[in-house]
Amino acid sequence: MWGIDRLATGRLSNTRQRLCDGHVAVLTHDAAVDRSGRQTLKVLQQLGISPKVVFTPEHGLSGAEQAEQQTPAQDAASLGVAAAAQEARIVSLYGDSKQSLTPSAESLEGVNHLVIDLADVGSRYYTFVWTALLAARAAAARGIHTLVLDRPNPISGDPETLEGKPQDDDFTSFVGLEPLPIRHAMTIGEILAHFFERDGHALGPQGALSVVATRGWERLRTADAWARPFIPPSPNMPTVQTALVYPGGCILEGTNLSEGRGTTTPFQIVGAPFLDRNTLCASLIDAALPGVMIRPVSFRPTFDKFAGQLCHGVMLHVTNPTMFRPVATYLALIALARSQAPTQFEFRTTPYEFENDRFAFDLLTGNSAAREALQAGASPHDVASCVTPVDPSWKDLVLAAEDRLEKAHA
Repeated sequence: MWGIDRLATGRLSNTRQRLCDGHVAVLTHDAAVDRSGRQTLKVLQQLGISPKVVFTPEHGLSGAEQAEQQTPAQDAASLGVAAAAQEARIVSLYGDSKQSLTPSAESLEGVNHLVIDLADVGSRYYTFVWTALLAARAAAARGIHTLVLDRPNPISGDPETLEGKPQDDDFTSFVGLEPLPIRHAMTIGEILAHFFERDGHALGPQGALSVVATRGWERLRTADAWARPFIPPSPNMPTVQTALVYPGGCILEGTNLSEGRGTTTPFQIVGAPFLDRNTLCASLIDAALPGVMIRPVSFRPTFDKFAGQLCHGVMLHVTNPTMFRPVATYLALIALARSQAPTQFEFRTTPYEFENDRFAFDLLTGNSAAREALQAGASPHDVASCVTPVDPSWKDLVLAAEDRLEKAHA
């Protein structure tokens, strides 16, 4: 049972009563549903909980906005928001500035509890966890308690799958506000509990943060084992396969290679008009990358990079999620694509996630080492070694995550 399912049962009556005082803010989106497919806002309505304000993350409440697009003002009634929430203000936490990422004092006025329910995908770059952290910190600064309705990590909570070193201090951003492995094997509740405890905040109902943890989640398995549908949390995250490749595939946003936006299989397909698909595929197969099948493809994106142009590249199919290493795999792909077309390959130099003075590639990989290795013509193995492996202490952090949630038990 996910957090929202447990809240709706008869076992958390004290928690529900605290939320029925009419002074609640909710950070959520349409992908946050219970086991019957009901939106969290509708479940809260049925429990007698009426939020004063509804905060929304990147992609908006409906989840319809594309990446890096500012979320417009939304009308609750037109989106079919539960009647009890239609009087609430909808406030986007993904606007046109860094300041817009954090709830304002005005938006939290009169609020006693902040409820967070977001569907995450298990990768450091996916901004929902940082929206949750910023909102929870803003709430704590005003003496407002945060309650996280937790959800499992769809690409598993297996500490053996940790990949991608945490960022260096100078490379934190909205695609990684705090140092964290790229594939982190934790939930939003576990991550927030870690940073709140680190920063000296008390956990639990009387503290700054509490969590309604999941029950019955098999940490070593992916969303394919959930016995409920995978709900796409954003336009370019349609399937579990997409989520599995995303910790590596998102790095492509720091280059001029298409990551498949504008197709039906984003992040699984990669290419550009200037690549030879058969050569790229053969070189990747020769690299003997584990847990993945690779085949040559051609595609024509309908928007984003190379819109309307015929691109050539590869498609990746994860065959063994436990063995698959998305970061190493996609860094190898990028290295081989660059070596094939060194004069046409480019790193992104335009602003990225509210940052203007650093390469997007560096923000995603956590420092400049991998980019500099690519520019020097390093081998795929050497490029990947700039980002992997993860210090063993992070495995200990994941192993202790469930114990930490016991302290934060709602």
